[in-house]
Amino acid sequence: QVQLVESGGGLVQPGGSLRLSCSASGMMFSGYAMGWYRQTPEKQRELVAIITTSGNTDYADSVKGRFAISRDNAKNTVYLQMNSLRPEDTAVYYCRGSSTLLGNYWGQGTQVTVSS
Repeated sequence: QVQLVESGGGLVQPGGSLRLSCSASGMMFSGYAMGWYRQTPEKQRELVAIITTSGNTDYADSVKGRFAISRDNAKNTVYLQMNSLRPEDTAVYYCRGSSTLLGNYWGQGTQVTVSS
């Protein structure tokens, strides 16, 4: 029933920008903290950014000042604006909804490749 559908990934040059979107259905979106994670074959899945149900945000040190997470509860969508992209940002990016009472759900992942 619950689905998180991601979009916006792709190939971008170093220094470029992408905006990832994750659209949720089958859940009370406003009741979930939302996060973006990324994973590479050589590195464990890591938290990139989170936004709470109250709109508070936090970021991994490696992306602070470059990425911004936001949510639009009316559209059941969470976004990740990615600026000043670097090759080391290359990864599969996943969105996740987390609720203490309602459970945790993951999106399917979307590939972001930063290369010249």
